Amino acid sequence: MKSIFYYTGCFIAALGTVHGAPARNTIRSPSNAPLRGSEDLLGYSSDNKLSDHSTEEVKYTLLPAQKEDPKIGSYLDFEKADNPQPIRGDLGASDPGPRNYNYDRINSDKLAPPGTDNGQTINAQWPMGLSRNRYGSENSGWARQENTVVMPDATKMAGVDMRLEAGAYRELHWHVAGEWSLVLNGSCRIQAVNEDGETFIDDVTEGDVWFFPPGVPHSIQALDAGVEFLLVFDDGGFSEDNTFLASQVFSHNPRSVLAKNFDLPISAFNDIPEEELYIFPGTKAPKDIEEQNVTTTAGVVPRNESYSYHFSEQPAHEVAGGSVKIVDPVTFPIATNFAAAIVTVKPGGMREIHWHPTSDEWTFFIKGKARATLFTAPTTATTFDYRAGDVGYFPQSNSHYIENTGDEDLMFLEVLQTDKFTDIALGQWIGSTPKQIVADTLKLPESALSKLKTEKQYVVAGSNVTDVTTR
Repeated sequence: MKSIFYYTGCFIAALGTVHGAPARNTIRSPSNAPLRGSEDLLGYSSDNKLSDHSTEEVKYTLLPAQKEDPKIGSYLDFEKADNPQPIRGDLGASDPGPRNYNYDRINSDKLAPPGTDNGQTINAQWPMGLSRNRYGSENSGWARQENTVVMPDATKMAGVDMRLEAGAYRELHWHVAGEWSLVLNGSCRIQAVNEDGETFIDDVTEGDVWFFPPGVPHSIQALDAGVEFLLVFDDGGFSEDNTFLASQVFSHNPRSVLAKNFDLPISAFNDIPEEELYIFPGTKAPKDIEEQNVTTTAGVVPRNESYSYHFSEQPAHEVAGGSVKIVDPVTFPIATNFAAAIVTVKPGGMREIHWHPTSDEWTFFIKGKARATLFTAPTTATTFDYRAGDVGYFPQSNSHYIENTGDEDLMFLEVLQTDKFTDIALGQWIGSTPKQIVADTLKLPESALSKLKTEKQYVVAGSNVTDVTTR
């Protein structure tokens, strides 16, 4: 009988004569090329093949205004164009792609800018539709924001668009920044307590505004119709995600400290929320606001320091091309550094060329279509197209206009950081300067000088350009 060592030795000997298994065939089929190409592809070779696909076969039809002198710069409605192209007069060429036609059609002044544009200004446009929505709980609402994360040069102000369903709350909170708000749709109840212990409560509706100073705690609850409102903060870096919330103040203090602070048993705080509530459903507010009117020994906030202003009830100032109405600390004193205007522009009309000498302008488009050219010294100009829901931003003393490019009224909000709404109108400045100086500088004919106006127009009516030059 052979021992186990015999068999083991035979096995080992056999192993010595066994060759490794043949490798799997790693030759790639022509349909699966390697990740990298050959060094033979570097530089010129007589074997290089050129595409015979013509880039001149793009089929398109130019709009009549595209045949004008580029410096006329008429608005191009590319939503009505067949395959819009980046062409104005003798400038530009066709675009064979790749491209996003949806963007091109609604941003015609980016695709085919006026010949007067030059260089690159700051980005003065952000669509709120590109901001991520943050949800409330249980379908109670949402919020989206614009700040320096998406508009790095908009350093003085930031905005939040917030929606609350009927009965929903924006949780009790406060901010480091001041909060100015315009109600866009529906109605809500706002409540606050100031540093003197004075209380405030009011119901606001579409078109009304409110302001809460930095550090003043407040709450917002949607009434029966629900609400959507715009918030503007006096800090371009403001984030809606970094708010001081009542739930978190309670959650992040020891229960024993809370008990001592409120003179309550520790058990009273057993059910406080661990997570922030932010936007959440609640018990509907009573219709009679007096039921929630808490009056302390300090009393209520004095009327001249009210946190709300019923802007919806203020009639607009009518002008040739539309209307304007202003709210600033002159009539709304508590909002010491917020001045705003609601501007309505009729089709074809335009918010006249102007600039603000003491403040940047933060603009929100409420309704309609528009375009604006931002001019920055010494020679830089960019034209932007805007839709409802877009944010515009125009730095201090940088000139701009806002033109209605649609078939319906355009409505937008201008917000400044100043104690009085002011602007410099290009038309008034030139019209109020001696004609000799204007003629020597701008070479305007006498027929034009005699028509210059010395008063601000705010919004000018549409006019026909009759001496258009085509190329």
